Amino acid sequence: MKLDPFYLIVDSAEWIARLVPLGVKLVQLRIKDKAPTQLCQEIRAAKAICSAHGCQLIVNDYWQLAIDEGCDFVHLGQEDLEAADLGAIRGAGLKLGLSTHDNAELDTALAAKPDYIALGPIYPTILKQMKWAPQGPERLRIWKARVGELPLVAIGGLNVDRVEGVLSQGADSAAVVTDITLNPDPEARTLQWLAATAAWRTVDETIA
Repeated sequence: MKLDPFYLIVDSAEWIARLVPLGVKLVQLRIKDKAPTQLCQEIRAAKAICSAHGCQLIVNDYWQLAIDEGCDFVHLGQEDLEAADLGAIRGAGLKLGLSTHDNAELDTALAAKPDYIALGPIYPTILKQMKWAPQGPERLRIWKARVGELPLVAIGGLNVDRVEGVLSQGADSAAVVTDITLNPDPEARTLQWLAATAAWRTVDETIA
């Protein structure tokens, strides 16, 4: 399996409606603290938009809702992984992405046989408080050696200027949140990300 080198993470279907039509091919819907009914509405809307634009939708955390809504990809953090029913996830045919922050978590993640591994934070991030120090892009090469052919996602503090650095160190995909959602012109910034990852996307398609 290959991931698009530009991995957008947003917290609403509204963001997906704004940005996916620009050419985004990989997006995670990461919503916190909403009622199940609202979550279902958001997932349904996001799924419809992504289907219309050939974009892979990944649902964060809510694996049961992802199953119920007919999604095909879910991302879990380590705490969510502990509580998740991996048999149900696999039985429903969902692909699985997992977050890692240190060697112990990588061991746990690999044991779950995911479809990709995410490593972070690569750089300092303002998205949330992290108990882990920034990993630095150099650690990506070490992680890539351990995960082998599994796609590796870099996340945390990434911006357009840092994309080439993480992809050249072994990441298959660069995940971004605030560099786009807090930008004064999110659409223009999204286009910059698409341009910055275009060469890597061409390489991936050539070897696929």
